[in-house]
Amino acid sequence: MRLAYQPPHDFANLLGFFAKRAIPGVEHVDEKSYRRIFTLGGEVGEFTVAPAARGHALDLHIDGADATHIPDIVARVRRMFDLDADIAAINAHLGRRRHLKACVARHPGQRLPGGWDGFEIAIRAVLGQQVTIAAARTLTERVVRKFGCEADTPSSGKVYLFPTPGTLSNADLSGIGITGARIATLRVVAAAVRDGRIDFRAERPLAELVRMWTALPGIGDWTAHYLAMRGLAHADAFPAGDIVLRNAVARDGKPVATRALEEMSQAWRPYRAYAVMHLWRSTMA
Repeated sequence: MRLAYQPPHDFANLLGFFAKRAIPGVEHVDEKSYRRIFTLGGEVGEFTVAPAARGHALDLHIDGADATHIPDIVARVRRMFDLDADIAAINAHLGRRRHLKACVARHPGQRLPGGWDGFEIAIRAVLGQQVTIAAARTLTERVVRKFGCEADTPSSGKVYLFPTPGTLSNADLSGIGITGARIATLRVVAAAVRDGRIDFRAERPLAELVRMWTALPGIGDWTAHYLAMRGLAHADAFPAGDIVLRNAVARDGKPVATRALEEMSQAWRPYRAYAVMHLWRSTMA
């Protein structure tokens, strides 16, 4: 299938982002494509995303999925690669702002890296609290290996799928390097999703979503906003307490305070999540 988008689109940057976080056996990222094992409606399938040979589009190849699931798969992939963004409007707005003008000029195709599944992103966000990207990836792989269901795939053979909320809500997560506090949070999140007390409805206002998630023990503003940005593609999500963001707009060599950054970000609405990606990227230049 051909998935069109408004140019520019920095597909290579998204591949780099996903590659650093890819779960071995579930995701595979190379220089040209992204491949993922997934399950929908009890069926296991795979999809691959790569640039189209011509035009402003990505090619999506799906194996092993029932035809009834195609619209859902397409919607998820479009969200993952942020194909519906009005990038011209976003760049015009952020490109006038002091701390973002150079970033937008340098990377006009910056998109939000979305997620295949909201629950997966929530679990990965908790595992990533106060640890490096590499450490979070290792912990995620351990969770998948120990609690994920084994399944046969069309081209990859036997793999482990990401665990379900029901499984993780009662899982013994000790002994794989996760702290006791994180274990408690993971179980709370899994049970809340399992019971329908929290959800991943993208139409929820950002403030409502943040209130809903931060009401759970162990979930703070950073995690809630990160989940909103990656799991639900909220364009205005903004984890103001993030130390990298605070350093990116440092004053006199000192990171700005969280409150000051929150106030500064008001001029970036309603596209603060794109500002996040630009500022994170600027620190790696």
